[in-house]
Amino acid sequence: MSTTSRRYAALAGVTAAAVAIGIAEPVAVLTGPRSAPLVAVGGVVVDAVPESVKQFAIDIFGTADKIALLVGTAVLLGAFAALFGMLAVRRLALGLAGIAAFAAVGVAAAVTRSGADVFDALPSLVGGGLGAVVLWLFIAGPLELDPWPWSPPAPTTRRAPVSPAGPTTSDDLPVPVTPAAPPEPDASSGRAPGEAADPESRRRFLTSAGVLLGTATVAGLGGRWLAGRRGVSAARDAIRLPAPVAPAPAVPAGADLSLAQLAPYVTPNFGFYRIDTALVVPQVDPDTWRLRIHGRVRTERTYSYADLLARPLVERYVTLACVSNEVGGDLIGNARWLGVPLRELLDEVEPEDDADQVVGRSVDGWTCGTPTAALRDGRDALLAVGMNGEPLPVEHGFPVRMVVPGLYGYVSACKWVTELELTRFADFDAYWVPRGWSVEGPIKTQSRIDAPRARNRLTTGPVTVAGVAWAQHRGIRRVEVRVDGGPWQEAELAPTVSVDTWVQWSWRWDATPGEHRLQVRATDATGETQTERRQGVVPDGATGWHTVTVTVR
Repeated sequence: MSTTSRRYAALAGVTAAAVAIGIAEPVAVLTGPRSAPLVAVGGVVVDAVPESVKQFAIDIFGTADKIALLVGTAVLLGAFAALFGMLAVRRLALGLAGIAAFAAVGVAAAVTRSGADVFDALPSLVGGGLGAVVLWLFIAGPLELDPWPWSPPAPTTRRAPVSPAGPTTSDDLPVPVTPAAPPEPDASSGRAPGEAADPESRRRFLTSAGVLLGTATVAGLGGRWLAGRRGVSAARDAIRLPAPVAPAPAVPAGADLSLAQLAPYVTPNFGFYRIDTALVVPQVDPDTWRLRIHGRVRTERTYSYADLLARPLVERYVTLACVSNEVGGDLIGNARWLGVPLRELLDEVEPEDDADQVVGRSVDGWTCGTPTAALRDGRDALLAVGMNGEPLPVEHGFPVRMVVPGLYGYVSACKWVTELELTRFADFDAYWVPRGWSVEGPIKTQSRIDAPRARNRLTTGPVTVAGVAWAQHRGIRRVEVRVDGGPWQEAELAPTVSVDTWVQWSWRWDATPGEHRLQVRATDATGETQTERRQGVVPDGATGWHTVTVTVR
């Protein structure tokens, strides 16, 4: 097959795959966005890939890791589709088998996800069927190139001539005849006959491919748009949260230094980090949402969203941090949360004495395991319904999520929570534990330099070095900065709401010309100073001093 013909065959395969994926999206509007093949397969990949690969994706792409995964999956699918297109030219059954295999993978991925049913197979089945039809149209149907460069023609045969006197060979058998060499390329077209399609056939092929690719794109984007319209944004907008019986303490004057490059004391909702395993944000209707608390309890209870809003609500500032946050990273944020104290709900179900773990289960099946003691020791652990004065954003767990001060999110921050099961650590490992993370995840004392940033070019003279430090549920006692390995200098701490939030700090530095290395360390209220020893995020959070290098002129 010529290079040009391979390109046309690859285009046929890619177009068939695009139609399959694009058409599946509007079908998934009816069955749920998680049943769309690209999302379903991506979800399986998230659950199956080694932890080192996941962490690499977070390190490289940060909160855009899900987009990167979907794009990468689509690119990989396109590569295989191109291959199947080229195989189909040789043998149509091979290409159709490839389409069928992809459809089967999509079906398996969709129906095996938590909460799935048989109808979740429909997007992959419908998309795969239409993809197969498109491949047939291009390879053997009315849209095929005329002619496709199939395998070379089979050798012809002739019988040896027989003279009037009789046969000239011992047997009058067929004698193979070697086909003539391919004709020379035509001077006007530059191609040998049969090497590529005629111009009219080629135009028909390319036009059809363009139309189908455009249709697939419109169908895919339209399906996504419709899924959004069928989401819960309207229901969320209609909610009016009741006033808390215990409002959050006022943010003290001076808690936010309002310096350029320094993270604000309160993180706005749109800027709050998001790390979870959901490729498509779950759309949970607050009217049908239920929370079941069961397991090792004396009284099982179920609560509706209205039940929670009717209870006395409390409001607290709490800083949340992701265990995947590298030293100096930004996977951390501080917000004002409104919710029901989890301690009260647990008291109502009366946990058994040996129930040392509360397993939070999300609507998509994700689980986290929180120490029962951490939810009953007096800290402001909430079943949150509000964030910064409004209902929870959908991507941050609407309608209800868990917020627990002092614990990394992977053991406590269950979003879209629908179930709390009292159990024992000895009996159940939550989602991240079998993947190499610690069973319990207390947040480590950490600090970060926000200003100046690494590789900033500064002017000689006074420079304000500033950042944030955190040790949730313990609080920060002291922050120190040093330059080029010199003596530690104590920074000034800004006031803060409570020990459950981070604190801003600043230090005045008389910068001298040259390249300088700035380092920071914090000491928490227990007297423990963060270690210099560098450790990655696995298994229980990163350690080390944040270091930035700047140039002063």
